[in-house]
Amino acid sequence: MTSTDSRPATSPAASTDEPTPTTGHDADDLSAFGYDQQLHRSLGKFASFAAGFSFVSILTTIFQLFGLGFGFGGPAFFWTWPIVYAGQFLVALCFAEIAARYPISGAIYQWSRRLGGEVIGWFGGWFMMIAQIVTAAAAAIALQVVLPSVWSGFQIIGDDPTLTSTSGAANAVLLGSILLVVVTAINCVGVSWMSRVNNIGVCCELVGVVAVVLALFTHAKRGPDVVFDTGIPGQQPGYIWAFIVSGLMAAYVMVGFGSAGELAEETRNPRRVAPRTIRLALTVSAIGGGLMLLGALMAAPTLDEQLATGGLPYVLDSVLGSFWGKVLLCDVAVAILICTLAIQTACSRLMFSMARDGRLPFSKTLAHVNSRTGTPIAPAILIGVLCIAILVVNVGNSAIFATLASVCIILIYLAYLAVTGPMLYRRLQGWPRGAANAVTTDAEGRKLFSLGRFGFIVNLLAVIYGALMVVNLSWPRAEVFDPAGEMPILRWAGPICIVATVVVGIICFPRGKEHPKPVTVGE
Repeated sequence: MTSTDSRPATSPAASTDEPTPTTGHDADDLSAFGYDQQLHRSLGKFASFAAGFSFVSILTTIFQLFGLGFGFGGPAFFWTWPIVYAGQFLVALCFAEIAARYPISGAIYQWSRRLGGEVIGWFGGWFMMIAQIVTAAAAAIALQVVLPSVWSGFQIIGDDPTLTSTSGAANAVLLGSILLVVVTAINCVGVSWMSRVNNIGVCCELVGVVAVVLALFTHAKRGPDVVFDTGIPGQQPGYIWAFIVSGLMAAYVMVGFGSAGELAEETRNPRRVAPRTIRLALTVSAIGGGLMLLGALMAAPTLDEQLATGGLPYVLDSVLGSFWGKVLLCDVAVAILICTLAIQTACSRLMFSMARDGRLPFSKTLAHVNSRTGTPIAPAILIGVLCIAILVVNVGNSAIFATLASVCIILIYLAYLAVTGPMLYRRLQGWPRGAANAVTTDAEGRKLFSLGRFGFIVNLLAVIYGALMVVNLSWPRAEVFDPAGEMPILRWAGPICIVATVVVGIICFPRGKEHPKPVTVGE
């Protein structure tokens, strides 16, 4: 599909230029859903793509999680990457179709409530909001893995940079808190500044990914057939189970691609741009990440426990040496910055959207948009404070923090199911053709993205995939949730946290309050 922006984004700043003629139509389009144009609509196609790509942030996540996948499945864990991509692309196709029809901030919440009703919609938004807050904290804490390796001066507290040590955990909280203050300030200044920082950061990350891939492939020690080696896990019976567990690495990485939908009210011609960038962000991340995984396996000095422990940093250090390794670490730090920024931005728009409908405590404050910046400032500040509070958990028990970070991915998949599940049910009733007052064209008169005759099978497979992933992510595995064996109850963290989130959600659910913008399910 081609972009419909009236001027191409030739540079990162180009996505925040003056509004195009479609902006007025977009505001009128939004008013048809019962909402006024409060947020500043200034984002173009690159900024929309950058929102999803920076949330996934393959340079950050693969840097952190390569050892997880390899340790469980050996080199053959590589195949979990295209499998998870295929499943997530089914979800992305569903999201693209619905994003074209409901271009509203708070995407997961708005999509699920319009397809499944107020209760499903509220819990879909609730799951996603909690998950994004924990994910932002997990992204911020990754600075501890990077900065002290660049310069020892970044180890401000103590002298042991290891994330699980007392001084390392405390320093991680300090560095992460500083990062959260910075991204909160950027979000408060306005979406234009957020977009500029994010776009520049995404360009740096793309350059970094290309550089890593080239460095790895030009220093290969073995051929691409390494991906058929099951390694040490394959020497034991039941490799399939080790392979399934290794897929958690890809499952942890490939989420957040729907962020373009969260920024729909700030994007020009979102009915066309958002569906395209949702698919593009996931696909570019999958291609870049897959090449990084393959290159790392081909260039690794050894394929043993040292690779499982050292992960991608171990491989890059042997390939690039100290100087260029530190240059790359600086690029990873930039990726961590924009990843944290993107997650907080998406979460603030979700919180704003739910508060605007009066569905959260202190909704009036959380729904207020600063007239000068066009930004909901209160949600950004609240999210920053909550993220810092979650970071503090790492000082007391890093295992609990790591478990929380893992569990929040389960909540994201549940939030996705809150969209694809009701969508499948409504599709059986004729959606989207059977939707009342259905819009069929975008701001420039072009037909909206549609799955057409393949809609049902794609949607069905997306639901099946999502349900299987929730089971896989939640399964009580000691090696995932309690690797040290010190807290056996942590292996049940998935089910426990899901139940706890639902219970707290029931308490916070706005019972007895009529929705100010009621919708007819499936409209």
